[in-house]
Amino acid sequence: MLDALTERLHELYPEMVEFRRDLHMYPELSFEEERTPAKIAEYLQALGLQVRTGVGGRGVVATIEGAKPGRTVALRADFDALPIQEETGLPFASKVPGKMHACGHDLHTAALLGVAKVLAQNRESLSGRVVLIHQFAEEIEPGGALPMIEDGCLDGVDVVYGAHVWSPLPYGTVACRSGEAMAAADSFTITVSGKGGHGAMPHTSVDPIAIGAQLVVHLQQIVSRNVDPLRPAVLTVGAFHAGNAPNVIPDSAELVGTVRTFHGDVQDLMEQRLNEYAQSVAMAGGATATVDYRRGYPALINHDEQATRVRELAAQRFGEQQVIDVDPVMGGEDFAYYLQRVPGAFFYVGGGSETGEANYPHHHPRFDVDERSMLVTGELFLALVLAELGGSGPREAGLVSGGNRSAARP
Repeated sequence: MLDALTERLHELYPEMVEFRRDLHMYPELSFEEERTPAKIAEYLQALGLQVRTGVGGRGVVATIEGAKPGRTVALRADFDALPIQEETGLPFASKVPGKMHACGHDLHTAALLGVAKVLAQNRESLSGRVVLIHQFAEEIEPGGALPMIEDGCLDGVDVVYGAHVWSPLPYGTVACRSGEAMAAADSFTITVSGKGGHGAMPHTSVDPIAIGAQLVVHLQQIVSRNVDPLRPAVLTVGAFHAGNAPNVIPDSAELVGTVRTFHGDVQDLMEQRLNEYAQSVAMAGGATATVDYRRGYPALINHDEQATRVRELAAQRFGEQQVIDVDPVMGGEDFAYYLQRVPGAFFYVGGGSETGEANYPHHHPRFDVDERSMLVTGELFLALVLAELGGSGPREAGLVSGGNRSAARP
């Protein structure tokens, strides 16, 4: 059955490409999505599915009911873009100034819509339900996952899977690790308040720029001297705002940054020490510091059973050599919230050039990936659905016949 479904998916590839490119030309930022969810809902409604719109705010959820009762599998794709001016020069480059699909969410969406059409056309062969979660606002906290969950998108769901195209991995590969996969993503703002004055007479002032610069250096000691080196942590100051004239010492300076961790006690330590350093460095310079520390997405922890299933099915479909071992990534993902509610796994699908040339990173103005990664994503989603709805193992779902087949190319 799986081979028949994937054959149909490949027939739909031109339609998936067309949908993806349309989204790419008209990107919408987190919490501003209007056209995108409307197009998604229209596509799903045309398939005769039960479709909810405005889920959690701007999300879209559709349900495919199989002919027979059974388990419920959820598949998730995100659809927001980034505030980046595109520089790819592609014929379908963004037509919206300052906005771009620079992370691959347009491909995630098109891949899941292709899967939706295949499954909708074969619902009489399914035992159970498939819930299609099209999520808004993954890129910006507080994200769309949590409000969608609170609005019922996981109600009755037994297991959930999500995928992300990944430019560092070559096309045709899949990566999924058990346990810690992506870090908790916290953010902070430190405001150093001093006393402004003339740049030629610094002794009459309390210079928040000098104090803030010291603080940037001191904060790095939290990771290097307070955190166990065998437990990952990152602290980055990504912005430093102060003053606007060469001869004026401003009253205040603002530092903005991010903290990434996997373990709760390390996260607590990072927050505690950041506050202590901010207060002590500011006090030593005669200033004061105000810290706003915001906890963001939790660490993404894949469940062992589901992560193993992803790897096994990927090996059967595409070959064992195409399943890549990866280390945890310090980036954050609000798919973590889904995994806190139900078992599941989040996996990467290679989208980079097979030669390794011209692979720009995610969030880069020239980011692009191999569109055929949508087929790999779609095939693996279909295999996972059949495995979960068909029984505890791939053989019960009739997947063995598709074993060791390389990722087909359109």
